[in-house]
Parts: sequence; C-alpha cells; structure tokens
Amino acid sequence: MSPVLVGSLGVAVLLLAFVLNLTRKLSEQSSVYLLLNFVGAGLAAWYAWHDRIIPFIVLEAVWGGTALVRLLLGQRKNPRPSTGA
Repeated sequence: MSPVLVGSLGVAVLLLAFVLNLTRKLSEQSSVYLLLNFVGAGLAAWYAWHDRIIPFIVLEAVWGGTALVRLLLGQRKNPRPSTGA
C-alpha cells in the first residue's frame, strides 16, 4: 500500500471521528471515538514518519497517544475535575 494512501486513510478516519462527534453520533468519551482517533493518528503518523515530516509526527503521536491512554485507563463518569462552583 502506498504511503500516501495510508496517510490519506488515517486522515479520513480522524475526520470521520470528528464529524461523528460534531453531529452527536459519538461522544468524546466513547471507546469507538477514541479508537478511531488512535487508529487514524497512527496511520497518519506512519505516513509522516515515512516522509520525515517531524511536526506532523509530533502532532499525530501526541494525538494518538492521548487517545490510547484514555482507552487504556477507561472512562470515568466525570472526566473533568469540578470547579467547586
């Protein structure tokens, strides 16, 4: 599979997750949303690594890593701390 195709697929998966979240079909806390972000960012990061596009590698690694951490730690009922108000 060509690197451009892999990168394009990754970006398409990220955009799909984004659109599904905007249209309220998937919550930001949903495992499916997080998995789409992890997979999409991983594919896009591979493409960036292949072409040595350092800023894009950093962006996708952080994006995918954050999604993976949230997937592995599981979802909490209240993921944000209360402000006390």
